[in-house]
Amino acid sequence: MFRHVSKTIVSLLYLVSVAFIPLFMGAQANPATNPATGYRVPKWDIFAGYSFLSPNASVKSTDGSTTVDYDKVNLGGDIGGAFFFNRYVGAQVEFGVHEWGVQNGDNPLGTQGNNDGFTTIAGGIMLRYPTERFAPFAHILLGGALIDGPAHSMYKWGPAVTVGGGLDYETPWWKHRIAIRVVQADYEYMRNDFAAEIADPNEFAPKTVGLNAARISAGIVFHPGWTALSPVTLSCAANPSVAFPGDPVTLTAVADNLNPKLNALYTWSGNGVSGSGATATVATADLAPGSYTVNCGVKEGTKGKEGLKPGESAEAAAHFTIKPFEPPTIGCSANPGTIKPGETSVITAVGVSPQNRALTYSYSTTVGTIVGRGTTAEFNSAGAPTGPVGITCKATDDKGQSAAASTSVIILAPPAPPVEHVKALCSVTFGNDKTRPTRVDNEAKACMDEVALTLQKESDAKAVIVGNQDSKELALIAQQEKLTSHRHHAKPPEFAAQRAVNAKAYLVTEKGIDAARISVATSATEGQTAQTYLVPSGANFSAEVANTRTVDESTVKPVVRKPLAPRHVQKPHKKAEAA
Repeated sequence: MFRHVSKTIVSLLYLVSVAFIPLFMGAQANPATNPATGYRVPKWDIFAGYSFLSPNASVKSTDGSTTVDYDKVNLGGDIGGAFFFNRYVGAQVEFGVHEWGVQNGDNPLGTQGNNDGFTTIAGGIMLRYPTERFAPFAHILLGGALIDGPAHSMYKWGPAVTVGGGLDYETPWWKHRIAIRVVQADYEYMRNDFAAEIADPNEFAPKTVGLNAARISAGIVFHPGWTALSPVTLSCAANPSVAFPGDPVTLTAVADNLNPKLNALYTWSGNGVSGSGATATVATADLAPGSYTVNCGVKEGTKGKEGLKPGESAEAAAHFTIKPFEPPTIGCSANPGTIKPGETSVITAVGVSPQNRALTYSYSTTVGTIVGRGTTAEFNSAGAPTGPVGITCKATDDKGQSAAASTSVIILAPPAPPVEHVKALCSVTFGNDKTRPTRVDNEAKACMDEVALTLQKESDAKAVIVGNQDSKELALIAQQEKLTSHRHHAKPPEFAAQRAVNAKAYLVTEKGIDAARISVATSATEGQTAQTYLVPSGANFSAEVANTRTVDESTVKPVVRKPLAPRHVQKPHKKAEAA
């Protein structure tokens, strides 16, 4: 039994699937957002047509010796009606009679079988999707079934359930009031209890009968009335919904349920709004920051009579916000960031306006000077003290909003001048002339010429000549000091001082060196010499050359340098000549 029930259900699902194919096709052809295309939707459906019933059940006799199957009922009919609350949902009642069977006997039409009678009355919910040409539907009905018992036992009422669907084709006949129900495929379940007949053991006396039946119907549908067409609906939107003054804002209106055969007029109202048709624009340049509302409307109808009938007009609103301009941002940098006094550095400003507005730049500095235009400027450190210097970059848009950033340039302190040191030059030897041991001879002249040349090259340098004397000369000086101790006007000779003074005199008188650039001194160094030193500007002679004593040039006068007298040559003795 369950095998037969499953087969019936699979067959029924196949039929229902076939019936719903136009439903999906209709959904693609008529989008749900705009289902109305000018056709009317029936408010009432009255159906009458042919019906074929195929029950699937069997009944055994009381003693189990005989089994009788319920046969297919080839001739039957359905009538019913449906009232729709809206375009898609309605209530349905239905009356079906299946009393005639075609059999293999002498009588082709009659009630010769054991199970030829089925009468159903049911009501329930009907769902549909009406389009201009097709109206697929589905329903579920609850009610009762009057079933002929086995061997024509008494008819009894029992519960019945009907589930199924179908497809109606809308014709243009009689002003579209006639439709053809192409197919209606249903699954029916009927159940009944029959009274037992004990008198005859061959009589069938089951307690209950449950029938799974497939039903196929077709016929004519009459539409006595129509539902009102869906009213026009409208929605409006602004893009973008947030903008700055001057940015373009576009308004779009989307109307649903418009009849393409009628004319549609759109209206717009609001600050700065202009346009016609389904789109409009907003001139935002003069709008102050804040929230704004734009009203939109649509009317349809014959040209010149739009919106005169109910449901032919709709209104909506769109909203947008104008934001205040955002100030610019700026970055500031210096290259190089470290310079020497008097050098320059390039200052670069990078400004950004969130609304891409034109920017102007200005620069300022705490010290020094800065000159620039556009995104670059030049900082000049002339006259500025050493250390960090603050520099400010400023960007201003055409709305007067500005931003500033700072950078710095470090001016290095000038390097300390190099420390100059005393340089030892050549040394003069005075021991060649035994009779005039302080005289600057030709050999000494070579050293003095070298000193003169050095002083001429280094004009800001000076020279120091340090004279020395040996131990014999020191002893002689001591002896002379004893002899002259009683002679107030006599003064012992000073060999070291005289040598230094004489060397200086040569440089001044014969080489033209300024006397102020030459100092003379003595030291305790052993020897008949004079050591020359170069003292650059800034050098400290006394700190670098120790144990020297300045000569008092007021008491030690230079000895004029005279050439040597020709040497006397002794003639040979006559006797020696004779020899």
